Amino acid sequence: MADNNMKQLIQYVAESLVDDPSAVRVNQTEGPDAIIVELNVAPEDMGKVIGKQGRIAKAIRTVVKAATNKGDKPVFVEIQ
Repeated sequence: MADNNMKQLIQYVAESLVDDPSAVRVNQTEGPDAIIVELNVAPEDMGKVIGKQGRIAKAIRTVVKAATNKGDKPVFVEIQ
C-alpha cells in the first residue's frame, strides 16, 4: 500500500474513534528499515484510541500490518 494511503487509513480510523476529529494528526517518518507513523490525538481522546488493555491500539496496528504489502518495509504505529 502506498505511504500516503497508509496515513489516510490511520487518519480515517482515528477520526472515527475520537470525539474531536480535528485534533487528530498523523505524521510519518521513513527510516532505512521501517516506516514509523505517529498518531497524535487530543488528551481526552487518548483512552478511546488505546482502548481497554490496549485492544483498540492493537487492532489499529493489525489493520495497518494487513494493509502493508509483503515486500514493503514494516510499518509501526506510535500513539502519542
